[in-house]
Amino acid sequence: MSGPAPRAATIPPSCLHAVFRAAEERERTTGRPVVKLHVGEPYFPPPREVALAVEQAVRDGRTAYTSAEGMTALREALAVKLETENGHRTSAERVFVTPGSCQGLAALFQSLARPGDELLMPELHWPIHLQQVLLAGFRPVFYPLGPGYRPDPDALRAAVTPRTRAVLVNSPANPTGAVLDAGTLRAVLDVARTHDLSVISDEAYEHFVYDGEHVSFASLESGVPEEERRVFSTFTFSKSLAMTGYRLGYVVTPNETSARALRVVQEASIIGPSTPVQYAGLTALKAQDAARANARMVRANRDRALPALREAGLLAELPQGGWYAVLDIASTGVDAETFAAGLLDTHEVGVAPAAGFALRPVLADDGRVLSADPAPEARTLVRLAFCGDPAELDTGVARLLAHVRTLRSRGGSP
Repeated sequence: MSGPAPRAATIPPSCLHAVFRAAEERERTTGRPVVKLHVGEPYFPPPREVALAVEQAVRDGRTAYTSAEGMTALREALAVKLETENGHRTSAERVFVTPGSCQGLAALFQSLARPGDELLMPELHWPIHLQQVLLAGFRPVFYPLGPGYRPDPDALRAAVTPRTRAVLVNSPANPTGAVLDAGTLRAVLDVARTHDLSVISDEAYEHFVYDGEHVSFASLESGVPEEERRVFSTFTFSKSLAMTGYRLGYVVTPNETSARALRVVQEASIIGPSTPVQYAGLTALKAQDAARANARMVRANRDRALPALREAGLLAELPQGGWYAVLDIASTGVDAETFAAGLLDTHEVGVAPAAGFALRPVLADDGRVLSADPAPEARTLVRLAFCGDPAELDTGVARLLAHVRTLRSRGGSP
């Protein structure tokens, strides 16, 4: 077909898929396993009772459609969880069960975007967030991060224009591991209220906070009349209980007006979430002991393996939460892509260059991406996942440090 490419065809693919392919090709050609520190796949399995719940639902024939919002029983249980665990008082009518929080985020962006709208997002971000923002038709504007990769409210305020519609916040953050305290969140909320912005709060790693505590953004609006609330929240079962392949998450809207718009998107996108998987979610909500044990395991990984990276000058501070750390390998004299390729080729360890976490797209008037180069400050950053097998993590970190020493001794020559 002639004419310009469709907008989706111009959006950059996730950098993570390139790392996946390179690691798989390395394993195929050598016959040896790659230590996969580039991927956030947890070491712990889902609770057995979750699988049994799916099996029982199928055996009992509980496989019919539910509404676009999801099963009432699960939404009611989630509303209880939100109030007791997150301090977020809401009703089941504001809760949407989604096929993973990723789909929920994409649907939220679609429900909010208007032609020409801008959305503020962190300068270091999960690549899928950027794809979703662009697919929805938003024009992304990146707000700078200060010490510890936390947003600077003054810089955020300065980034607002008359076209700004929403701001995205991710805590604990992927890829940085930053955890935002209540004071920072209140400052962001003040900016949103002043400029009448919606807030999208991605809380996928809510149970993985090692320093401080997790504050759910919407809990700060508990005393606000519903129609004046502006915080949308997304959560997932994938992280706390390793239900990555189940594809089960949930979204909370602030009021009926926003719920109505999201309902239309979901009716047109998914019809309804998988019914047997929703029964698994009901069971999973009772498995909080497993969630706490999983968080302790990832924290133990962090506390054991990451201090050596800090001592080597690759990490300014340990991540406060989440599954990832961002390393600065500038002292090796090579860029992140060269570093990651060399680490894979010589030590069979995969890490993700952070250039893909800091793309700066240039858009045409119709929203097509004309170019997308990484921010200069990200060219020497790599992301490392520490949620996996403890022994593999230790091996991978040791090999990474050996690679760093080799490059430093050569003055940066690969």
